[in-house]
Amino acid sequence: MLNQPTTEKLQSLHLHAFARAWEEQQKQTDIVTMSFDERLGLLVDAEWLAREDARIARNQREAKLRISSATIEDVDFSAKRELDKAVVRQLGHCRWVNDKQNVIVTGMTGTGKTYLACALAMAAIRKGHRVVYRRAPRLFEELALAHADGSFPGLLKRLARVDVLVLDDWGLVPPKDSERRDLLEILEDRYGARSTIITSQLPTTKWHDHLGDPTVADAICDRVLHGAHRLVLKGPSRRKEETATT
Repeated sequence: MLNQPTTEKLQSLHLHAFARAWEEQQKQTDIVTMSFDERLGLLVDAEWLAREDARIARNQREAKLRISSATIEDVDFSAKRELDKAVVRQLGHCRWVNDKQNVIVTGMTGTGKTYLACALAMAAIRKGHRVVYRRAPRLFEELALAHADGSFPGLLKRLARVDVLVLDDWGLVPPKDSERRDLLEILEDRYGARSTIITSQLPTTKWHDHLGDPTVADAICDRVLHGAHRLVLKGPSRRKEETATT
């Protein structure tokens, strides 16, 4: 029997799913009714699906999404949120990522901004895009440390390469001068080249004043808001509602 040597060769070629599927085929009594092309197609499909699943899992681990289980299908579209289901579902197809556009999600605390951002990010991962999630306060801390140890240029390059950067909880406190400059550097690298999702309690009309420095604020707002998809979440805090029902 040549089965064992063939399996070993497939394993050595790292075609593990192919090998498993081929072994399963040998156990099927009706396999003789299928043509060679049909059997080969099933084996190739098994390997391709396994690699796709592994890639998605790897990208999801690297993204470090705050809510890794978030999905577009589970987004709450109740009337009180005034969230357009058609718009969100369209964004779930991720054409905005291919078009290098941004998504801005604003709303009061507890309205589900982070969940929606993570759901869109997860949709991008499933479409084959690389994603990185950072809460804005943590990112600024990371950038400050990178300045101190000399790794800032490398960090900028890594952030510039990812297809989607999720910047969560931006605008909680007025930015320092160094934070404004760093944010502009990141957004300058990504402008027209990559996509960014930003969530904030601040409505976009207040971003310019919040940034403080008019010149830097002009540059940041122009790079982020121009042509961006804007989602405004309304309604009561979902956290308070969940607490009330427990």
